[in-house]
Amino acid sequence: MVLLQLDPFLNELTSMFEHSTEKGSVWVTLKRSSLKSKVQKNKMTTAGDVIEYRCLIRATDGKKTISTSVGAKDHQRFQASYATILKAHMTALKKRERKDKKKGAEGDKKEGGVKKSNRV
Repeated sequence: MVLLQLDPFLNELTSMFEHSTEKGSVWVTLKRSSLKSKVQKNKMTTAGDVIEYRCLIRATDGKKTISTSVGAKDHQRFQASYATILKAHMTALKKRERKDKKKGAEGDKKEGGVKKSNRV
């Protein structure tokens, strides 16, 4: 796993999306992290220091894994760029088939108007 700067990460993420347009997936995970070990965190809390948390972002296509860390200062700029990339590469998604509202309402009337839950 390679920890990249913001711009190279976004470029690599774009290339991952482009390589997986016909077949494949890209997984992106976001996690709060301070990038410090537990020992360092405990020392900072006992000393009264404030721990600066960052957002650790990882992306993988199953073969290659990249990651970056985003601070509070760069969050807005990164989020805007990330949203643009996602919107541009969501074209390969299939449309969801929706049920007719009329058919669903008629089904409820046949059951007596009360939906039964399948909770156990």
